Amino acid sequence: MTSQAVPSYEPPQVRRIVTEIPGPRSRELQERRKAAVPPGVGSVLPVYVTDAGGGVVVDADGNSLIDFGSGIAVVNVGNANARVAERVKAQVERFTHTCFMVAPYESYVAVCEALNRITPGDHDKRTFLVNSGAEAVENAVKIARYATGRQAVVAFDHGYHGRTLLTMTLTAKSMPYKHGFGPYASDVYRMPMAYPFRWPTGPDDCGPEAAAQAIDQISKQIGADAVAAVVIEPIQGEGGFIEPAPGFLPAIADFCRENGIVFIADEVQTGFARTGDLFACEHEGIVPDIVTTAKGIAGGLPLAAVTGRADLMDRVHGGGLGGTYGGNPVACEAALAVLEEIEASGLVARAREIGEVMLPRLRELAGKHAEIGDVRGRGAMTAIEIVHPGTKEPDAARTAELARRCHQAGLLVLTAGTYGNVLRFLPPLVIPMDLLNEGLDILGEALAG
Repeated sequence: MTSQAVPSYEPPQVRRIVTEIPGPRSRELQERRKAAVPPGVGSVLPVYVTDAGGGVVVDADGNSLIDFGSGIAVVNVGNANARVAERVKAQVERFTHTCFMVAPYESYVAVCEALNRITPGDHDKRTFLVNSGAEAVENAVKIARYATGRQAVVAFDHGYHGRTLLTMTLTAKSMPYKHGFGPYASDVYRMPMAYPFRWPTGPDDCGPEAAAQAIDQISKQIGADAVAAVVIEPIQGEGGFIEPAPGFLPAIADFCRENGIVFIADEVQTGFARTGDLFACEHEGIVPDIVTTAKGIAGGLPLAAVTGRADLMDRVHGGGLGGTYGGNPVACEAALAVLEEIEASGLVARAREIGEVMLPRLRELAGKHAEIGDVRGRGAMTAIEIVHPGTKEPDAARTAELARRCHQAGLLVLTAGTYGNVLRFLPPLVIPMDLLNEGLDILGEALAG
């Protein structure tokens, strides 16, 4: 990979509010949307974007908002990264599609080679490319079932894995992801998650106790020899940025290894430097059998990947894996640019720096506002959990109000959590530090208001 930094396109890196949020032009576009798009497709904030880059998004009314969302952890390298733009432009001018299954091209192979090299573990690996995180998880389970000859799949409380039939079944939260969409896929079982803030005996005992409970339930309710795969996010995303208590993931991984169960790490939201490691499972030295990636892989272009042990991946018969658009050549070039940018600009270290700014300031706010029940996260993936003061009772209404206040003041934030009471923060890894601190100032004002 190249080590030469390339400057990214960036609109002016300032927060600027010139109309109410959303403004008249965005409201006009929202009315058009209502006549064309079903209401089931939601939006966090209906401001219609015309430019984005660095740490801001600019809307059709000329408002410039600080971005603490990154398109849900997608534009880690920025919305208009120059490396990505240059590679994409060059590829579009050559060809946009042939279908890798019909007439292959080098960039697909190069992306797979890179992922085989950088994902955890020094074992022999294989990778194939698809379009979305849900598609990657679904294929990972297919491979595990094929390779083991088993059917059962284990997921965890508060987990989120996608919106397809199987991944919707793996997902824990009913509304809005599952409600009314059943029946669900069979042979999926849910186990306790090591959620330190809500563990009955407290965070100190959470890791070993949760692991012991999960292992006991798998053994008694399913039978370890019937389980094809365990699927888990090293830090849960939509579930509320839940960082498993120390020791939980290693214990589950060891149990899988001892019983021939495929351990699948869903790194769709946590991957590509987001947490201050290239992949979140590296934090406790976890080496998964299969890793699924998407979101941050290609700077906003649709691409996802399944990377796994060669002995598993090579088991599937020819033609059993693939898809018409999987590994599109334009998206592959974008992914190669993203990987270059992460290395050239030191974005793993940059994510750690962001965390070193955000976490102390969030803890300082927690000391002032009893409604913040918990501060958690790693690197540029942090969150606060909002509760009724003096309790652990979730306060979803207050969380929504805080998000609204941030939006009105020009800070784009996202909510999350099984109970809808988590504010999650995912700034681009290239955000200027002054904007990062200004965004935290706005959050403090929202809490004080």
